[in-house]
Amino acid sequence: LFIQFVVSIAYASDPDALQDLCVAFPSSSVKMNGFACKEEANVTEADFFFAGLANPGVINNATGSVVTAANTSNPPHTHPRATEILFVLEGELDVGFITTANKLISKTVKEGEVFVFPKALVHFQKNNGDKPAAVISAFDSQLPGTFSIVAVLFNSTPSVPDDVLTHAFQIDTQDVDKIKNSLS
Repeated sequence: LFIQFVVSIAYASDPDALQDLCVAFPSSSVKMNGFACKEEANVTEADFFFAGLANPGVINNATGSVVTAANTSNPPHTHPRATEILFVLEGELDVGFITTANKLISKTVKEGEVFVFPKALVHFQKNNGDKPAAVISAFDSQLPGTFSIVAVLFNSTPSVPDDVLTHAFQIDTQDVDKIKNSLS
């Protein structure tokens, strides 16, 4: 009986990578974990280098989420397949996530500090400062997915019926239209 028990134990883990690296290359014939990979013979140092953090980024988008400009936010969203870690290089952000028990866990994160957003929980970042903030964000998945709560609910195709949104958020149809128009 003991031998049968030991033999029946299942071990599970993520498979080991079959390649040393996978540089995204959409027209490549090599596939790895769902991503198209550049042929290793064609990989160069340029594939691993980015000088963009040395220069200010574009901040003139609706949410300021590419670069966290002063007084902007990265609205509530989730990454269904990944935990996220955020390292503040410069400035400070108010960050937080909501647990499945509806508890808000939040903190002001300053230069040199790190904050972790657990997998699949709704979270946000907001720069309440008077200068841009610079951060590095990383995930524990090659394909974390991003699910922006407002965009998904108010900008889906086909649309979520207005009566569902008015009932869920206790707003009227004009407010639903106003939100939808601001996202298009």
